[in-house]
Amino acid sequence: MEIHQFNAKQGWQWIISGFYLFRKAPLIWVLTSFTMLLVAVTLAIVPLLGQFIFTLISPVFLAGIMFGCRELDQNREFELFHLFVAFKTNAAPLITIGGIYLIGQVLIVGIVMMIGGSMMADMLLYGKRVDESELMGVSSNILTALLVAITLSIPLLMAAWFSPLLVVFHNVPPVIAMQRSFFACLRNFIPFQLYGITLIILAMIALMPYGLGLIILVPTVFGSIYVSYKDIFLGETFSTNEEKTPEDYQKATWSDTAYEEPTEDDVKIKENDNNRTEGAVKKANNLVGCAQCGVNMPKGEAILNMGKYFCSEDHLQQYQTNETSEK
Repeated sequence: MEIHQFNAKQGWQWIISGFYLFRKAPLIWVLTSFTMLLVAVTLAIVPLLGQFIFTLISPVFLAGIMFGCRELDQNREFELFHLFVAFKTNAAPLITIGGIYLIGQVLIVGIVMMIGGSMMADMLLYGKRVDESELMGVSSNILTALLVAITLSIPLLMAAWFSPLLVVFHNVPPVIAMQRSFFACLRNFIPFQLYGITLIILAMIALMPYGLGLIILVPTVFGSIYVSYKDIFLGETFSTNEEKTPEDYQKATWSDTAYEEPTEDDVKIKENDNNRTEGAVKKANNLVGCAQCGVNMPKGEAILNMGKYFCSEDHLQQYQTNETSEK
């Protein structure tokens, strides 16, 4: 599977195309996003364990949404059941991806806690309040821990970005899917930089009116994941023009006449026609013209003299006589 590389502006195009997918079915997108949020909130009721469970199954939800994006891309309907369809088809490998991602998150948190020290751990885990003097003392450690967290989280996110799509659309094993996802993002690091910066700006704008802009932004992000997958792994640029339906495409490219297997007689007739054609071509290519009268004749029957061909001895002598008299 070839990984295609794009320039920086393609990152902006992914967001535009993702918004186009949202615009094709806005109501079902809002309903799907709300349902996924409701599942996350419900699991969050269970402290810590609920968050772990949602991290495990989130690739399954993402894969289901990608099924819906493919339906929209092929001018079919995106329905709510697509959110759960991957639980029936590829649940085990997708949960494996979620498990690897969860382990990576836990390791990153552990490293951050070690760098930040016990005070940072108390602040994050127990909500302990510290005065300004204590905060100034550990500020450098906290800043270093945050930089380490970002540095380690980006490769983990790169590995998880396309892996659910590779699993459900190409049956790639989970670990290999994460490897290919990582290298795909790495090869397109420049367009993903523009993509990420643009999403950060859009997220800040979306949060301003009480977070209502997220109703549009979240589906747009999901759509952009599908569009970027098509670009990078399939080499198919997403078009925002209305495409023909599969039925129209079939009518335009297929004949109504049923295909019939040729008989042996048909094959022999065709071979004879080809032989006659080839013989005529060879024969035509083997003809030469008489230098005296211009008549065409087979090369083997002509008389060659001084690089010129003649149809008879008389025409050869006449040609030589004419040449002598002219001199």
